[in-house]
Amino acid sequence: MLNRLSSLPRDTRDTLFLLVVIAWVVMPQITHLPLWCSLSAATLLVWRGWLAWRSKPLPRARWMVLLLVLATAATLMTHRTLLGRDAGVTLIVVLLSLKTLELRARRDAFVVFFLGLFTMLTNFFYSQSLLTAAAMLVAVLGLLTALVNAHMPAGKPPLLQAARAAGSMALLGAPIMVLLFVLFPRLAPLWGMPADAMSGRSGLSGTMQVGSVARLALDSSIAMRIRFDGEVPPQSALYFRGPVLSSFDGREWRTLRSVLPQQLQAQSNLQVTGQPVSYEVTLEPSHRPWLFVLEAAPTAPQLPGYMLRMSSDLRWLTERPITGLVRYKAQSYPAFRHGPLSSRPGLREFVELPPGFNPRTLQLAADIRRDPRFATADPGLLVEHVLERLRTGGYLYTLEPGLYGRDSADEFWFDRKAGFCEHIASSFVILMRALDIPARLVTGYQGGERNQVDDYWVVRQSDAHAWAEVWMAGRGWVRVDPTSAVAPARTGSLQRLRAPQGVIGSVMGTVSPELALSLRAAWEAMNNSWNQWVLNYSQARQLNLLKNLGFTSPSWEDLIRVLLGILVLATLGSAAWSQWERRRQDPWRRLRQRAEQRLKQAGVSLAPHASPRQMAQRLAEQFGNEDNSVLAIRHWLLQLEAQHYSPASSSLSLAALQREFNQLTWPT
Repeated sequence: MLNRLSSLPRDTRDTLFLLVVIAWVVMPQITHLPLWCSLSAATLLVWRGWLAWRSKPLPRARWMVLLLVLATAATLMTHRTLLGRDAGVTLIVVLLSLKTLELRARRDAFVVFFLGLFTMLTNFFYSQSLLTAAAMLVAVLGLLTALVNAHMPAGKPPLLQAARAAGSMALLGAPIMVLLFVLFPRLAPLWGMPADAMSGRSGLSGTMQVGSVARLALDSSIAMRIRFDGEVPPQSALYFRGPVLSSFDGREWRTLRSVLPQQLQAQSNLQVTGQPVSYEVTLEPSHRPWLFVLEAAPTAPQLPGYMLRMSSDLRWLTERPITGLVRYKAQSYPAFRHGPLSSRPGLREFVELPPGFNPRTLQLAADIRRDPRFATADPGLLVEHVLERLRTGGYLYTLEPGLYGRDSADEFWFDRKAGFCEHIASSFVILMRALDIPARLVTGYQGGERNQVDDYWVVRQSDAHAWAEVWMAGRGWVRVDPTSAVAPARTGSLQRLRAPQGVIGSVMGTVSPELALSLRAAWEAMNNSWNQWVLNYSQARQLNLLKNLGFTSPSWEDLIRVLLGILVLATLGSAAWSQWERRRQDPWRRLRQRAEQRLKQAGVSLAPHASPRQMAQRLAEQFGNEDNSVLAIRHWLLQLEAQHYSPASSSLSLAALQREFNQLTWPT
């Protein structure tokens, strides 16, 4: 196979290499493209490769026009538009694939190169991860190699030579790239990804059906990373508050909407005591308008560029969804109290239940109330009684409780007696409401794990959790986690229910669990560094950099001045170095190298470091001595050698040889 590839004509080899690079560029897009687009692109690339391999003619223009019309129509039918991110990416992938069928001249190849670079950038619309960046770096080097190879002289120069030249170009351009990244002002909306770039991310939503959190727990991707400034709270206190669900229609929990926001705000009455916990959160894109903070944060997190407000249920909300990686600092108090201390009419919203659902749970509540021990008991005793039932009633904590039906609380309390956190918490809240105790459901994340490599705490989607809050007179809203009654290890240690791993993960975990954990920790630490220093490099960090350089009140105009100043200095330095290098290098050697390049372009094979006399001999062997232009070149080469080794015998000076070189007619 390798012999066959090496024996291919130059155009065929270069075309096949370019097609492989294009396939590499398009491959990460497959999961985001329509099926017809992926199949069409693959078919067109394979077809173009077959035409090159067999030296077949390319399709005629009318077929290209027909394919273009069909691709445009298919894009319009799929996305209902030709504008926007998804439609634009679909169209550009098809156009790039179609353009390979017009690779007849170098001009066509240049169009494919630049279309490939543009298509490569569209990968970042869907993912800005370190893995995507590494794959696109390979794509850049591949496209640069193809571009350099297209400019190389005739013959069959090895691709490794073009790759070395492309790598050198990339390394030379890297300092400029880093400089622009660090100092180019990040001015919204010119800087950033499209708002829908992360719309496919999973996470907690504003509603919850029984079983939805268990599905989320199958996702081991990272939800956020936390760096604590001081002592880390105990595992059992790491409750990151998310949506609070108070309205239940029998099947789905939703946020409460019937009470005016002003009334709810007046009922929060947050009071904190003790020492605060300071920390920094790096939140992955969630496409949701809330921030996750430890309970409870009385002051707004520090998140530049966003307007924040606190709801009555202690959530911090932004004015727009979080569609990119954000980092914010917050202060929380583990000891807190919130909510009204005495009964109010608005609390009746939190005891309502839909009629006709969970009749056995309602009967259980009535039986408890008829018990003489609880006839006049306060809510605290009733809560403890229900928690004791969970501890001693044979209830199980599991990711696979089976499919729950219409009366989910009845099935949990009496039939299955098994569930994930939302099964347990939802059934608990329904029973509390049936006992006429105000209660609501809180979703968020609980716990996390410390990465030993970079000392960040990692909270995954699999750490998603649901717990309850009940209202008690004189105490307000009190957190009650019924899951900890069923499985204390869920909130009291690092123990978690884990979804089944893939084949590679299972093999690695079986052969060496410690190695698997170490490799994952190292990879996640690398991703975290990428997030902190690249994806989350904001204008605030740019301005802080200027402050460290001595600017008292930096602005984006100062960034431009510093950037332009460095670029001017770099340009002047490069010009000075170029002049020094030009003077340092032997003018005769430069003239000989130019002659060598011209001969190689003409197809004359030369030994390394051939002398001008040897060049003249090889020229005569290949083209003979009958052509006057060949004779003139041979005479010039002999004069060049004489000027260097025997200046007295040479009739021409170096300057005269330079002028005569420009007048020679070189063979092609």
